[in-house]
Amino acid sequence: MKTSERRYDIDWLRVITIGLLLIYHISIVFQPWGVFFGFIQSNQPLESLWIPMSLLNVWRIPLLFFVSGMGVGFAIRKRSWKQLLTERSRRILLPFLFGLLFIVPLHLFIWQQYYHQEIRYAPGPGHLWFLANIFIYVLLLSPLFIYLNNNKHGRLHRWIDLLLQGPAGLFFIIAAFVAETLIVKPESYEMYAMTWHGFFLGLLAFFFGFSCILAGSGFWKTVLKWRLYLLSAAMLLFVVRLVIFKLKAPGYLMAVESGTWIFAAFGFAYKYLNRPGKTLKYLSQGAYPVYILHMIFLYVASYLLIPLDIPVIVKFILVVVITAGGCLLTYDLLIRRVRFMRLLFGLKIK
Repeated sequence: MKTSERRYDIDWLRVITIGLLLIYHISIVFQPWGVFFGFIQSNQPLESLWIPMSLLNVWRIPLLFFVSGMGVGFAIRKRSWKQLLTERSRRILLPFLFGLLFIVPLHLFIWQQYYHQEIRYAPGPGHLWFLANIFIYVLLLSPLFIYLNNNKHGRLHRWIDLLLQGPAGLFFIIAAFVAETLIVKPESYEMYAMTWHGFFLGLLAFFFGFSCILAGSGFWKTVLKWRLYLLSAAMLLFVVRLVIFKLKAPGYLMAVESGTWIFAAFGFAYKYLNRPGKTLKYLSQGAYPVYILHMIFLYVASYLLIPLDIPVIVKFILVVVITAGGCLLTYDLLIRRVRFMRLLFGLKIK
């Protein structure tokens, strides 16, 4: 497991999580409070969507931070500190700056037009806050990562290896997330975007994602062995959150639930998804541009469809189709074929 072999299960988790992100953002359009979060809001809500979305909400973003840290764990094996920063600047910082100046103002313009607001240019991070966090984590943690990678027999490296060889390591990681909620005391556990809670939770997940790759096969054998128990615990904790707390459980309980979902996902993905394929190759390359683009097509679809006098479930399905289809077509016909577009959307230059 400490070889340079490609981990297709981690690629699949990235693709699946980006897909869930699209569905999650589309679902906000059909909630009675969507406009307060800057979305075009349907006058016919689908409030029942919020139950499955709430299930996803405690682990989908932390999982992406884990996967991002794992990506650095693989990349650092073949790169120096300068090479790592150069590569991450090109693939994270440049797309972030491009999106901040052009992508986010465009979908904000559509929102302003729909609600007859004053039309103004307003650059901002928007949904790309995630990229800003990741780049900051790379800057903060890369010296430590380089040290660990270059000192495989050092005390800290050996301690991480030993810790993550069994279920005690999983409990330790979950305890760290519980401690974060107790220290930061977020108003809402699911509010990750541009909050201190989201920043520190992401920092922990990014570090532990890197550490899981550093530890090698022991971690993966653990999540593989315990995956059914982890899934059962996650489902039980969600039922408790839904029935007893009406989805507003204490932060420390949601941190435990989040960790069990994440480790269960790693276990099942390692068991069933660690294999290559043409579909994965295409979607893995397209996931990043789709993430950057999707809000534009979501707002266009909402602008066109929400005012129509058609059943609300039909609106939801059409918004999903237009958002996903528009992103994939733009990626396929333009972004992946044009050199400077590949650069702006964080793809490798052929």
